[in-house]
Amino acid sequence: MSSGYFLGVDVGSASVRAGVFDASGKRLAFATRPISQFRPGPDRVEQSSAEIWQQVCDAVKGAVSSSGICIEDIRSLGFDATCSLVVLDEQGQGLAVSPGEPSDHNIIMWMDHRAVQEAQHINATRDPALRYVGGEVSVEMELPKVLWLKKHFPATWHSAHRFYDLADYLVCKATGSDVAGLCTLTCKWNYLAHEQRFSHSLLDAVELTDLTGKIPSHILPPGAAVGTLSADAAQALGLTTAVVVASGMIDAHAGGLALAGVEPTGTLALISGTSNCHMLCSEQEIYTPGVWGPYWSAMLPGYWLTEGGQSAAGALVDWTLQESGASAELFHKAEARGCHPIVLVNEWVAELERKEFEPGRYLHVLADHHGNRSPRARPDARGSVCGLTLERGEMQVARLYLATLQAIACGTRHIMEVMRENGHTISRLALCGGATHNPLWMREYADATGCDIHLMQEEDAVTLGAAITGAVASGAWANIPSACQAMVRSGEIIKANPARRDFYDRKYQAYLMMWDQQQAINQLMQ
Repeated sequence: MSSGYFLGVDVGSASVRAGVFDASGKRLAFATRPISQFRPGPDRVEQSSAEIWQQVCDAVKGAVSSSGICIEDIRSLGFDATCSLVVLDEQGQGLAVSPGEPSDHNIIMWMDHRAVQEAQHINATRDPALRYVGGEVSVEMELPKVLWLKKHFPATWHSAHRFYDLADYLVCKATGSDVAGLCTLTCKWNYLAHEQRFSHSLLDAVELTDLTGKIPSHILPPGAAVGTLSADAAQALGLTTAVVVASGMIDAHAGGLALAGVEPTGTLALISGTSNCHMLCSEQEIYTPGVWGPYWSAMLPGYWLTEGGQSAAGALVDWTLQESGASAELFHKAEARGCHPIVLVNEWVAELERKEFEPGRYLHVLADHHGNRSPRARPDARGSVCGLTLERGEMQVARLYLATLQAIACGTRHIMEVMRENGHTISRLALCGGATHNPLWMREYADATGCDIHLMQEEDAVTLGAAITGAVASGAWANIPSACQAMVRSGEIIKANPARRDFYDRKYQAYLMMWDQQQAINQLMQ
């Protein structure tokens, strides 16, 4: 077994998480720090790279201090982050991404939907490169965002020296090296990794040929060593300059690496957080309409990656509970008991299920409140509810919450079925993220899909995945699969209940019908 310790840093939508792991994948310490979001206008969500870097440093110091290990024994550091766009000037300082906003608000977040028209413009080109993103770019990808800046905020566009994906920015900040990750560029920038190039016809068609001069030209695959910490970064992080830094990854992809690295073929890795990402590796190049990919070596080197997403998952659950008429009562009672609101509302669901058979059978939710990433790929999609009554109080909250979990699970089933229809094999479902803390949600995922759910012992697969990339970069293991064999430990298996198959077959059909009905209504109101 290899020796030493490995750091993983995960920058999510609302927080930074740093974990210290040993060579067996055991987490020795963990630290979390909050990060801000700024909303200067409709559909705009921004962040500050300076704030994020400071919180990364604080989180790393906190985790290392809690671990009790000697900093000289830390061999590597791996970064993952949301696929958000960082804009810097020639001096490495932030540039505002909205007119009238401070210069340190220099990140357009992944969930920012300002660039809808730009995404439509890019998709209208029908460029052959688009077949590698399911046929069309998403508004959450980077080309629409940089095109928006060029069209609507030329001052920032012209002053911009570097555009980075957030993970790549952190790698640059840590090492001083101007490097991009193959993961970020391929999945979010329309880089054709299998041909080691951008589509010049696509960039030319949308007048972005000058973009390539504003992004790093040095591109490294997951698990590659970028270099060691610079003296400034080592001091800021409380580490030594001997620490090796791996190329950056998107957060979901780091989680997918940990979940699927041991058994890549047939494993659908579901990273369930604010949004949902469904990652599937294959040895063949398989195209799935609306679903992102196939991406060559973007998560696991030597495999094509297909990625299906849901724009709102945990965010939708939170919204449902907060906006319910009885939300105040729920949160008050949870606080009085000293438990999480989810624990209490799950008890309410259990009580409801003791009284009724399948209480969600007449209440249906279409969970596209924040648009839909795939397979429908409609950022303008909207959520809806069918079957409302005048019910109030605890049971009303419980019923709507249960229907929401079932809707998200049906969305996952839809992604899986579309993947299978196009030639993919899915034999097991591996899951990580916030949903793993909710046994009711796990039950609904298993029963809706008919697949047993495999969990890891390490509850934070994303941070572990980042640490694994660093371990490989440091030379502790020769490649990602061998590192995963050593550092990923299997956990609980949640079995699908065959007795609910008939219910979910009908529930799923209702889910599909709601989408069709919504489109018909939208057409009627044109």
